[in-house]
Amino acid sequence: MASFSRFFRNILDRPGGLNLTPFRKIVEAADKLSYPGELPEPKMDNLAEFCAVAREAADRTLGLRPYDVQLIGTLALLHGHVAEMATGEGKTLSGAMAAAGYALQGKRVHVISVNDYLAQRDAEWMGPFYEALGVTVGWIGQNSTPEERREAYDRDVCYGPVSEIGFDVLRDRMRTGAGDIIMPAPEVALVDEADSVLVDEARVPLVLAGAADAGDAVPEMAELVRTLVRGYHYEIDEQARNVFLTPKGADSVESILGVELYDENEPGTLIELNLALHAHALLTRDVDYIVRDGKVQLINPSRGRVALLQRWPDGLQAAVEAKEALSPTEKGEILDQITVQGLIKRYPQVCGMTGTAVAVSEQLGEFYGLKVAVIPPNTPCVRVDEPDRLYPTEPDRDAALVEEIQAVHATGRPILIGTLDVAASENLAKLLQRRGMEPVVLNAKNDAEEASIIARAGERDAITVSTQMAGRGTDIRLGEGVAELGGLYVIGSGRHVSSRLDDQLRGRAGRQGDPGGSVFFASMRDDLVTQYVPDERPPAADPDGVVRHRRGAYLIGHAQRVAEGVNLEIHRNTWRYTRLLERQRELILEWRDKVLHSESAAGALAAADPERWDALDEETRDETARQIVLHAIDTCWTEHLAFLSDLREGIHLRALGRMSPVDEFQREAVAEYKTLLAEVERRSLESFEAPARDLKRPTATWTYMVQENPFGTELDRLLKRVTSALRHG
Repeated sequence: MASFSRFFRNILDRPGGLNLTPFRKIVEAADKLSYPGELPEPKMDNLAEFCAVAREAADRTLGLRPYDVQLIGTLALLHGHVAEMATGEGKTLSGAMAAAGYALQGKRVHVISVNDYLAQRDAEWMGPFYEALGVTVGWIGQNSTPEERREAYDRDVCYGPVSEIGFDVLRDRMRTGAGDIIMPAPEVALVDEADSVLVDEARVPLVLAGAADAGDAVPEMAELVRTLVRGYHYEIDEQARNVFLTPKGADSVESILGVELYDENEPGTLIELNLALHAHALLTRDVDYIVRDGKVQLINPSRGRVALLQRWPDGLQAAVEAKEALSPTEKGEILDQITVQGLIKRYPQVCGMTGTAVAVSEQLGEFYGLKVAVIPPNTPCVRVDEPDRLYPTEPDRDAALVEEIQAVHATGRPILIGTLDVAASENLAKLLQRRGMEPVVLNAKNDAEEASIIARAGERDAITVSTQMAGRGTDIRLGEGVAELGGLYVIGSGRHVSSRLDDQLRGRAGRQGDPGGSVFFASMRDDLVTQYVPDERPPAADPDGVVRHRRGAYLIGHAQRVAEGVNLEIHRNTWRYTRLLERQRELILEWRDKVLHSESAAGALAAADPERWDALDEETRDETARQIVLHAIDTCWTEHLAFLSDLREGIHLRALGRMSPVDEFQREAVAEYKTLLAEVERRSLESFEAPARDLKRPTATWTYMVQENPFGTELDRLLKRVTSALRHG
């Protein structure tokens, strides 16, 4: 009997299998309520009444009367789930109704978005709705002043990009006066584009740094590696995640530099060379980054947009800047950091919404304890999704792609082509221009024009070539007469490493019951196949050049599943290392808050040295004690972060001794944290006994996000090569 009940429980817990019946009953009850006159303040113990009042408020203030499915989505959010709602189904309004519902329960809500634009747009757009329900709303962005931030956070609902909310948490972590703190205690996080924030960016560290200096560029190394030849001086592995010198390459470099590269006592030259070689061979301009306004700007791999505040770890960042002959950017001592996942897990209540949640339901459950509620569309989707069209090589694929675009364009039907990176979008645009077509290109280089480009993408005769930027965000509305032509036609030029990104691209067509179509063109030599299933032999093409054998489609799907599995394992492994750090950060912050908001520092120092305490000025000694202990906590924590960074850099070598790197890391990190506590006490007493000592803090701080080194650490790569050699005997 137990196994029988477990079987049904597993069925109910399948991805997207959340039972919506209770929510439907509430909405049915709400449909029977009407409020022709003044709106009452809804009581949150009666959700049917809340839904009815919220629906009426939205209709009166925004001219948007929520569909039943939007109310179901709202209820899913109010019950702490992730609501999957298709493109054009009104997620913004559902999120606003849920945020208002939490606020009416007396809870402060942060609506977390992926960028400044969406935070400001949605807060201002939904403002009249919130006002009608007696709920205050604000927003923050990258350029918000401390006063504007404090005012926004004091509102019932605050919209903000995940990076800025995280940076405010870090800045508050360094405050030395209780009245200077800006962020309130976390209560409810309602996450827009939940899969992007909670999964794609979950392991991204947000960093607060101080004492900034110019980075160390290596222009000589950049010049040297440009002269090296692939296949002779260096090789790249099959997954394009590692590059290494051949014996001839090592000899050549040693001869040019006049050094011994593999001198274990002087590893600096080898490290500089490897960084320069990685920047040269594995990071591609207009794919991994662009150069704009004299700066290297990283491209967010899941969204195709410039990641303005992101950078690689300092050594690799400097190497790319040297490669592009740019001035080095500043770098400094890390004062504190927190991952996006750690930031979200601070909130006692988390919910979210997105158009593609089922594909990451495992991660949402494993890392956040969240379940996915799949909300049906108000109008059934009638988009026609064609099977993939497969070709032997990329040139074959591109030739067929151009032919298809030209044929469809001749009918006047608007076309949106999704490409995998900036370079591919520009190359395809050139091919189309040679055929006399006039495509509009949307990528990270002209992201400021996104709204105007997307606004025209559904018009007759439009051809829009875009990166993942067009995969989500603003709806594409059909122009006059376009529905009769079949609606927007979406073409994918190659499959993404994640099926979610493919689904997001498809979802640009077929909005709210509109007609539309989609198809993906792919080749058996796309990076997805060659990197993730390199040993698989693709089937041959038919005489007309098209691969129709079912094994072709299987290989594409298999490669995508392998890629998704690799990224999930990276997420799991990163969290294994960072969750202990996040816990230690919580403990140190609790200690720091106690010092900041109480007289505990004064009591401890008075007990430690009563004579010295009595000699201090009574009016200032409490504050002096507080600043002494805060300084000791902050400097010791900064040193602890540096220790853990160095520890993780080398911990992988423990695997050669058949030890678990994660277990060894946690064992040493716990031991070091215990010494940190004693060191804070020692330094506090030392400063107390020598009050003339200057408690120096950084004169300036700056924030950024570290994009994880895509190639791993030097020791990661060394370990891979050693284990590979052992495996091959």
